[in-house]
Formats: sequence, C-alpha cells, structure tokens
Amino acid sequence: MSGEFTPVDLTVGADRVRIHGTRGGDGPPVLLLHGFPQTHAMWEPVAADLARDHTVVCTDLRGYGGSDRPESGAGHLGYSFRAMAADQVAVMAELGFDTFAVVGHDRGARVAHRMLLDHPGTVTRAALLDILPTAYVYGHVDRALATAYYHWFLFIQPDELPERLIAGDPIGYLHTLLGGWGSGPGVHRAEALASYERAFADPAARHAMMEDYRAGASIDLVHDEASAAVGQRIAVPTLVLWGEHGVVGANAEDPVTVWRRWAVGPDLVSGRAVPGAGHFLVDERPGDVGSGIRDFLTS
Repeated sequence: MSGEFTPVDLTVGADRVRIHGTRGGDGPPVLLLHGFPQTHAMWEPVAADLARDHTVVCTDLRGYGGSDRPESGAGHLGYSFRAMAADQVAVMAELGFDTFAVVGHDRGARVAHRMLLDHPGTVTRAALLDILPTAYVYGHVDRALATAYYHWFLFIQPDELPERLIAGDPIGYLHTLLGGWGSGPGVHRAEALASYERAFADPAARHAMMEDYRAGASIDLVHDEASAAVGQRIAVPTLVLWGEHGVVGANAEDPVTVWRRWAVGPDLVSGRAVPGAGHFLVDERPGDVGSGIRDFLTS
C-alpha cells in the first residue's frame, strides 16, 4: 500500500504467527480486514481516505497474503475465526491499541464477528460487509445459495481434493472468483489484483484458504453454538453493508433484520445495500463504501 502507510510485520500469539500489513494515519484506531480470495491491498482507496483522521491498520489474515501459513492442527483449529481474531487483537495490542473499531469484508467480517464475541470491550464499533452470520448461512441453504456459494462446499472436501483441482489453473480460477457473486470482471485495481495473484499462486496459501473454509463448516459452528448457548451477542454499534447485486442482497430476509437477531438489541445494528455493487463492493464502489464507513465511525 502506497502513500504514508508503512509496513507492519508482527509475530503474535502462542503459536507465533507473523501477521503482515500496513499502518497509516493518526487518530482513533480502525482495523480493516479483507476476505477471500483477497489481501489487505483491497482496502487502499478506503484506507487512504480514513487515514486523514484515523490510525488505519490493514492486515492479511493468517494464511493469506504476506502473513504466515501455519499448520491447521487437529479439527482445523488453526484456521478458526477464533484463532484469526486472536491474531488481530494481538497485533492491535502490539501497536498500542487496546480498543479499536474493526471493519471486515467477507471472511474478514466473520473474523470481526468472532472478535466481537471473544473479546468484549476491545472492539468499540464494527462494520460487517457483505456477509450473513455463518450459522445462518448453513441453516438456510437452498438451491440458489448452494449454486452461488458452491465454493463453500467444494473447499470443505478432504485435504488435497480441492487443492489438486485448483492447481490445474490457479490464476484462471482466481479470476473467475474475482468476477463472481454479482461483481463483474475488471473491477479490481491492477496493484490489488497483482497482490491477489501472488498469493493465490502459492500452493501453501491456497491450502490455507481451504482450511479456512473447512474450519468454517466445523469448529467455527461449534464455537458459534457455544456462544449462543451462553448468550454471547453483538454488543456494540454495528454497520451492515452489502452489494445490491450480490448473494447477500438476494437473501429472502433483509440482512439488517437477520443481524439484529445476533445483537443484544435491534438498535445496535443499522445498514443498507450499496447500489450498483456485487460482493466486491469495496472495489466497485470505494467512495460510497468509504463514506458509509466514515459516517458510521464518526457518528
């Protein structure tokens, strides 16, 4: 990431995972988390704007981009949203921020959701972009969703099956993903696309991404069930944004209504569709998304 941003490379946690990213700006801290199959490079236009009056930290999740790709371990625990959330909280603590706002897209938003449950009092505000709760998605699978989210069910197959299939043409496959879910091809900046291609060309990175999805269909659901059983819910103001033309926007229920059931009170959750955008709404409509995030953070 260019401009006034400087690299962040910190080794954190009991398993000593190195997390890569950038930091820029000055003011209240906000952490930006990317999703699949991207890296922190997706945030550059939004980060540059927020850095005018915020300290902005953009990181790669473990397994993605320039961050380490640790072993998954038993039960895919190493790529659970709990492990990923702990990484990011530790990074922010190392940078001197015990409390901060978090904005996540796709898998990064699922990490942010887990962060809200596992680290109460740490996150002051959260923005969740183009997702519905993981448990909700798996509980409402129909033909349309299974078709649109086929990769959820491909990637959770046993180790090496999806990895071997994708290895035949990884960059070609990456491009089909980046042009899907309501977003057309060509919406990604050249510098960002190059970052995604570098990461996806690495077989270890692709394996880590599969492990992320395997965890999402197993240990993450166990964690979600345990949190629900003890009444853990979102307890801070939360913004929900989704692409008008994406899969989340086609959901039978309004996404804000869904997310309010995961919060301690309905007034905590607000949101809207981003006009003209699909799943990759940050890349397609950075100005609209950035202004929405800025308004939310400063309200």
